[in-house]
Order: sequence, then C-alpha cells, then structure tokens
Amino acid sequence: MRVLVIGATGVLGRPAVTRLLAGGHEVSGLASAASRVPAVSATGARPVEGDLFSADSLVAALRGHDAVVNLATRIPAKVTSKAAWALNDQVRRAGSAALAAAVRQVEEVRILVQEGISFVYADGGSALLTEEAPLRPGLVTASSVEAHSNVAALTDRTVVRLRIGTLLGPDPMTSALLAAARRGGPLIMGARTDWTTAIHPSDAAAAAVAALEAPSGVYNVGAPPLLKADLGAAMAAAAGVRRARALPKWLVSRIPLAEPMGRSQRVDSTKLVDATGWKCERPVPGPDWFTED
Repeated sequence: MRVLVIGATGVLGRPAVTRLLAGGHEVSGLASAASRVPAVSATGARPVEGDLFSADSLVAALRGHDAVVNLATRIPAKVTSKAAWALNDQVRRAGSAALAAAVRQVEEVRILVQEGISFVYADGGSALLTEEAPLRPGLVTASSVEAHSNVAALTDRTVVRLRIGTLLGPDPMTSALLAAARRGGPLIMGARTDWTTAIHPSDAAAAAVAALEAPSGVYNVGAPPLLKADLGAAMAAAAGVRRARALPKWLVSRIPLAEPMGRSQRVDSTKLVDATGWKCERPVPGPDWFTED
C-alpha cells in the first residue's frame, strides 16, 4: 500500500513510519517546508512537501497514495499554556478540514486514518467505556471531536477515527511530568481509586497502522485500563520518587485545561482488537515505558 503519513516526525509518526516500512508499504511523510525535508527523511519515509492547512497543497501531496494516516498534533510540553493548546486545536480543526477537502479531490486515496483522544469521554466511574459511551468534550478536547466530524463526512471512503489514551513514554511531555514530580509536582490527576487508560507511543503507532485494515468507524486505542494509583506508582518509580502525589479531583475539576485528566475513564479497546488483531506489546506500565527503545 502507498501510505502518506502526516506528522511523520512526531511521537506517533516516527514509530508508525517504522512499522509501515517493516510491513512492506511504500511510505511518504508530509514535510511542511523544505527545511523539514531532512527530518522527514530521517524517519525513513520519502518526503513530500505540503501545507496541512491548504487543501490545494494537500491534493498534490496525496496524489500517488492509496491511504493517508493523519497523526499531526502540537501537544504542548507546558500543558498550562492556553496559547500552546490553541496551536494544537488549529492543527486538529483546520488541518483535518483541509485534509478532508483534499481527499475528496483525489479518488485514488481510499483510506483515511485520523488520530484523536479518549479524554473526550465523560467520567464513567468504574464502567467500561466503549465507543458508544457518552462524550463530554471540553476546552482542549473539543477540537478532537471536530476533527473526527470533519473526516467522517467522507462517506465514500474508509475513514477510521481513533480515540487514543494517555500517551506515556520517552517523549517530551512524559519527561516534563516526571521532572515536575521530582520537584514535588503531582503525577495523579484526581482520585487514586479512579480509572485511567494509558498507552505507550509504540503501541499507539501500531494501532494506527493496524487501523488501515479496519472498517470505517471510531475505535478506542489503549492498554488495559488501570487504577490511577497503580499508574501513579509506575510513574513514581520512573521519576525516582517515593510516592506519586495526587491533585484532588475537586481541584482538578476547577482547572479547565486539566479537568478532562481528572475524570475516571476505563476505556475499552476490544473493538479495534476484534477488527484488526492489534494488541498491546507493552500492556502494563513499567520501566520499559519510560526509556528509549
């Protein structure tokens, strides 16, 4: 299959390119400018220049491909920055809209995989959250729902929308969390007895690749859910601190940027497993989650 990866140099894009190449696919990566060509080349993908916010530019980039995997985000390392989150919202909203408009004009592209997040689910307590569970998009999560809506309008193609759990690994955001914990910062958002769903970037990337074989629809992507206390313990060990501090749920609920992370979300990924055979290679958080492969 000829696959264009958007976000090829990112936390998910790099391992996705590696897996696609290992699977025998012809892989291209979108380079937003000539200056980005070397970084895309370093992933192993063939660079294709194009502007994520221009449908006309994307039409040219999409030609010669059977599928496109959109993993582009701008997740800020400083999670309290509204301006930084606004850039991420722009990538999801305007980027997905331009991509959908471009795909409509390129008949040979038959499959589109769009990233998204599972934090859009409402607090589910201890219940398993399937893809039909109620949503409660908020300040920094609504753009993910909009991105899914933008591409879902392509009813004549296979469109797979992913709701990915908390990414934890050797990436800048996780490193920032662990560094903050060493200075006394919290590793648990909300109640220790609530549920959370995390996933290592390499497993999330594998899910995005597997999604190329899935029927159209929404699919959850996460490792087996676990209590926040257990995830906090694993992260505390990685940070080298004795115990994970927790920010009380009542307090998290009053911080709009953090509120989604304070919910109890026991997300079920059975649908993707059944559709594609995908499964987590790292199902339980441990030291191997937080070190380079």
